[in-house]
Amino acid sequence: QVQLVESGGGLVQTGGSLRLSCAASGTISRIPVMGWYRQAPGKQRDLVADITINTNYADSVKGRFTISRDNAKNTVYLQMNSLKPEDTAVYYCYVRLRNGVSYWGQGTQVTVSS
Repeated sequence: QVQLVESGGGLVQTGGSLRLSCAASGTISRIPVMGWYRQAPGKQRDLVADITINTNYADSVKGRFTISRDNAKNTVYLQMNSLKPEDTAVYYCYVRLRNGVSYWGQGTQVTVSS
């Protein structure tokens, strides 16, 4: 079993920055895939970014968001700069283990005011 604990969400003005963190704990060794999805009200949950040995970003956040990871801490980060109102959503951390099983965090709210 894997537990994911997210932190760092909040309210910020347009153009501001936030940094999300997600720490994984449990009986795990190296985690192949770590990443972030987001879901705005009335919309589906979409990939924001994920990281393996490479990084992958949604077109809407390229150049503004940076995903990184600390393997020693089993933690993934999402640095979000130049935030826009359309970035407002609940952000979910996820990991996918070597056996293909995925786990999700509880979600953290990010609100960008105009």
